[in-house]
Amino acid sequence: VGANYIEAREALGKKDSRMRLRICWKEAKESAYFMRLLDTGGTVAVEQERTKLLCEIRELTNILSAILKKSD
Repeated sequence: VGANYIEAREALGKKDSRMRLRICWKEAKESAYFMRLLDTGGTVAVEQERTKLLCEIRELTNILSAILKKSD
């Protein structure tokens, strides 16, 4: 997600930037999917970290969605 965001900020134009931001959004959603599949093995600390990361991913997808909506 981070590398794609850097590419979006250095895009050649508005259309290129939007495409790269969409890729960021899709990558973040994919990361959330894999995070949900992660088996924590019942370890409380690992489960807490996964929950924290899922929250951050959700916030990131919300931010990216808002940026994309405003750039229409």
